[in-house]
Amino acid sequence: MDKNNISIVILAAGKGSRMKSTKAKVLHPISGKEMLYHIIKTSKEISNDISVVVAHQKDDVIKAMQKYFDDINFITQDADNFPGTGGAMKNISPKNEKVLVLNGDMPLITPDALKGFLDIDSDIIMSIFELDNPNGYGRVIIENNQVLSIVEQKDASEDELKVKTVNAGIYAFSKNVIDKYIPLLSNENAQKEYYLTDVISMAKKDGLKITPLLVDEEKFKGVNSKKDLSDAEVIMQDKIKTNWMDKGVTMQLPSTIYIEDGVKFEGECIVENGCKITGDSIIKDSHIKSGTIIEDSHIINSDIGPLAHIRPASIIEDTHIGNFVEVKKSHLKGVKAGHLSYLGDASIDEGTNVGAGTITCNYDGKNKYKTIIGKNVFIGSDTQLVAPVTVEDDVMIAAGTTLTSTTVKKGSLALTRVKLRIVKDFYYKFFGK
Repeated sequence: MDKNNISIVILAAGKGSRMKSTKAKVLHPISGKEMLYHIIKTSKEISNDISVVVAHQKDDVIKAMQKYFDDINFITQDADNFPGTGGAMKNISPKNEKVLVLNGDMPLITPDALKGFLDIDSDIIMSIFELDNPNGYGRVIIENNQVLSIVEQKDASEDELKVKTVNAGIYAFSKNVIDKYIPLLSNENAQKEYYLTDVISMAKKDGLKITPLLVDEEKFKGVNSKKDLSDAEVIMQDKIKTNWMDKGVTMQLPSTIYIEDGVKFEGECIVENGCKITGDSIIKDSHIKSGTIIEDSHIINSDIGPLAHIRPASIIEDTHIGNFVEVKKSHLKGVKAGHLSYLGDASIDEGTNVGAGTITCNYDGKNKYKTIIGKNVFIGSDTQLVAPVTVEDDVMIAAGTTLTSTTVKKGSLALTRVKLRIVKDFYYKFFGK
């Protein structure tokens, strides 16, 4: 596909008031990435000239997208003087002869879904679909397989409201159409906005070719409310998980699993029910057991869970992590941590066994400190390692031990326990029995 054949404009200036949120609509996340991210990512697969029109919370929108992309043109709409989709196109200067206009709230669009716009030779191509309940959509008036006009619901007559052919909201224009008709747009309508759809009626009067393109409603679904957001999340999740299962990942009850856009799998992997894997996590040749959460971490040749929590910046290799173990910003290699432990800001080497109830006490209320544990260390249950602590190779730590800011030398036993004391009949004396 020649990316020089088409320019893309993404309209992302709206407030999205129906979202009932202080956050700009296009920044609401779906599968771990902002809605707008998904649209730009798709756009970059078919074009090298992408412009994003911003206005509401424009600085936040631009900053969020620049985390991922460094070659996007951001154009600020003068929304006070030129509101609406037509006003958003006022300062657009596309490089290529065909201009595809996308909406910033359609995160489910795929490159394949946009191919129809590339293959048709027409002055204007507009997307349509048929709905049993078209409420909320602009109606597309078609006669003899020709688009006559688009009428916004707010401005539609009773007869026009009965039409079930609706505008899917995406258009491809020749550059000449953009240059000629955008300056002619008027705001003489109920909302006093400049409608991009008015280009259709003006072009029709001038005898230009306007081709309707029937598209898949699911892929062109707009997100205008929290319910829409939830529906889009389900579709996106199915797409992500289907892709990984097609590549060989085993998923048990995949409808209960949540996997974000940036997650990658390599080799032979199993993900059981109820797991959540987020961020830029990489799972390689590993078994993630039910109820486990993995955040922005690397899991290599390991089994994790059930009911474990791997927090960001962790690297776990050749390791068994059992139930109710939490790991944060730690590197574990060849370790067994079977249950009920917190391992934070730690480096633990191969052959080490971490007993139940072990805690790396890494935070003193002001600063965080690191715990370094060597090879073949046996850590008894209910051990507290008050960092900074270094435990060298071949060390045994007795159950119930507390190590405070120390180094335990190779081959040693570390033991801190008070002597057992039994007071006869204390129970009866205390309760007066």
